[in-house]
Amino acid sequence: MPDWLALYYRRPIELTHGEGRHVWDADGNRYLDFFGGILTTMTAHALPEVTKAVSEQAGRLIHSSTLYLNRPMIELAERVAALSGIPEARVFFTTSGTEANDTALMLATAYRRSNQILAMRNSYHGRSFSTVSVTGNRGWSPTSLSPLQTYYVHGAVRTRGPFAHLDDTAFTAAAVADLEDVLGQARGGVAALIAEPIQGVGGFTAPPDGLYGAFREVLDRHGILWISDEVQTGWGRTGDNFWGWQAHGRSGPPDILTFAKGIGNGMSVGGVVARAEIMNCIDTNSISTFGGSPVTMAAGVANLAYLLEHDLQGNARRVGGLLLERLRAIAATVPAVREVRGRGLMAALELTKPGTDVADPDAAAAVLEAAREGGLLLGKGGGHDTSVLRIAPPLSLTVAEAEEGAEILERALHSIV
Repeated sequence: MPDWLALYYRRPIELTHGEGRHVWDADGNRYLDFFGGILTTMTAHALPEVTKAVSEQAGRLIHSSTLYLNRPMIELAERVAALSGIPEARVFFTTSGTEANDTALMLATAYRRSNQILAMRNSYHGRSFSTVSVTGNRGWSPTSLSPLQTYYVHGAVRTRGPFAHLDDTAFTAAAVADLEDVLGQARGGVAALIAEPIQGVGGFTAPPDGLYGAFREVLDRHGILWISDEVQTGWGRTGDNFWGWQAHGRSGPPDILTFAKGIGNGMSVGGVVARAEIMNCIDTNSISTFGGSPVTMAAGVANLAYLLEHDLQGNARRVGGLLLERLRAIAATVPAVREVRGRGLMAALELTKPGTDVADPDAAAAVLEAAREGGLLLGKGGGHDTSVLRIAPPLSLTVAEAEEGAEILERALHSIV
């Protein structure tokens, strides 16, 4: 394995099995999972409905490629297209969020005949050559070489940067003015803006509601497409909305939407939704060997059905709201916590050196270790300094489990004081 392969914990753990919101390691230790394989185990570990669908499909046909049709792929495409909010939607399946964003960038640049892209500061969109080139986070940008010309825009980080002191209305106006200024520097037509409604790797940072809607009005005047990266915010995780873009939807849905992670509940599923005229602008042959696989599509169909039938979006709103209140109460007693932020079951605690705005990655690492010792798995993030603890459990989390996790996290936080 390469030296640059990131692993959590000083003594990395081997996970062997899971059930519900819990996982076990090779030593028999049981953990409450508050990170879900980076927001991927969306409903529950070993969900019977999904494992049954995978097993039954694997017994019939495991692989065919997109050169042939399979019923689960068509069924999932129809459901995703209807849920996307995009008119005349077409869906192309991939194997990951990176590949989905890569495809979205290809569509936008081909449609607009331009390699110029707008991206947000502090952003992350994947690890491929093209997605790294629109990632505004040096900790995840191993090369400055790029097939794209990227311009970075302010607005995705509400409580840091030159506009942090403004109220939401003034903040949005300042970010729109910055966007206009950036467009004044671009030569010719920019292809698209790609943006996460809530930045994942960046530490669950988000702009005020409506900011991307205000951006959209500017983009529309220039014919620029809006790509909403819903790899982490999709499928109801934010509680208030099924998609993250809906918090900014005053000007309608995005032109292109990307998704991955949670829809497969651990299976390798990603995809792109776009208006037919954009999706169909490709005039060459293209296929996917593994995108749309019968087994992963069967998992996606079963997982999405479970999510909708059990109103896991509503559960994310209810249980996530209670958890955020509990986290804010805990943070009030821990000087190292600069901010608690999030929406639904997508929460974050930013750690700084007490009394300052200086990020404290060592403290975040110490809390991560202490929480693990207490039986709780968390994530990390926060720009290049990784000083943010990320919380994103399966959307079926119960109130009792939320309280259990909060208690373990509280002890872990106090252990570093």
